Amino acid sequence: MRGFFIALFLVCTFNASFAQHSDEAKNLKDLRIYQDSLKALGKKFINDPDDLERKNANYRFIRMLVASLKVPHSFNYPFDSVKAVSIINSPDNRFRIFSWHVMNQDGSYRFYGTIQMNTGNNLLMYPLEDYSPFLKNPEDSVVTTSKWYGAQYYKIIRVAAAKPYYVLLGWKGNTVKSTKKVIEVLSFDKEDKPTLGAAVFDGNNKNRKRVVFEYTRQASMLLRYVPDQNLIVFDHLSPPDQKMKDHPETYGPDLSYDGYKLKNGRWVYVENLDMRNIPQQADEGFVDPKIQATTDRRSLPVRPKN
Repeated sequence: MRGFFIALFLVCTFNASFAQHSDEAKNLKDLRIYQDSLKALGKKFINDPDDLERKNANYRFIRMLVASLKVPHSFNYPFDSVKAVSIINSPDNRFRIFSWHVMNQDGSYRFYGTIQMNTGNNLLMYPLEDYSPFLKNPEDSVVTTSKWYGAQYYKIIRVAAAKPYYVLLGWKGNTVKSTKKVIEVLSFDKEDKPTLGAAVFDGNNKNRKRVVFEYTRQASMLLRYVPDQNLIVFDHLSPPDQKMKDHPETYGPDLSYDGYKLKNGRWVYVENLDMRNIPQQADEGFVDPKIQATTDRRSLPVRPKN
């Protein structure tokens, strides 16, 4: 009799294990299919010359992304071939952020994104709704995800303060004349609901809830985190001459560098950093959308001329 129960236990264990592996295999297959479709739609909303086609592809992309994230344990799937979207995990693996942009016909941008929490089998996500045109003073605003100051993020920094929070570094295409970059602050309440913006910056206007840089579209700007120094370093931006000081769309790097140094859970502004003590490298994990678009176009089939 004892042998019968042992055999029954082994059979049940095998069946449960087989069912689990079967489910995992199906989930992985589904995610791969979704990834292929998302990859194709991403190329379309980046590259298609027709404004309406780009927007339609983006709406289809959003619906398909939501469906793919509903697959059990999707948090662990990297979607690494979907190059049109920035996907970055928090250092503690608590969440990850999907963010991307679609260019408007006038050369401006609209941003899209979502925060996916690491909840295992069940999907918990917070869509990010770009409210940029209506935030008249974005550096002074603390907002919910429905009033997001849209950006495409490439770095998440966890700050172990009394109340832990996260700092996000992002690219924010703006207009045909200027580009922006953003230092955003993300925090969660006890129910894991996110808030964007916080007064954690000291010096050089201590009331900032987030930091926004604007500069000419013809220039590139360094904005990155140096972990061994707890330092966010960035180009100092200046106008070409003082007559243009009220026109940030003319600003560009002046070969000097400033930063924010993390001290006691806050970011203290520092000027004139010596870059000889800071490793020279590109923004980690950031793919410039213009460069990526060029790469994507090279992989598209050539259309025959009429």
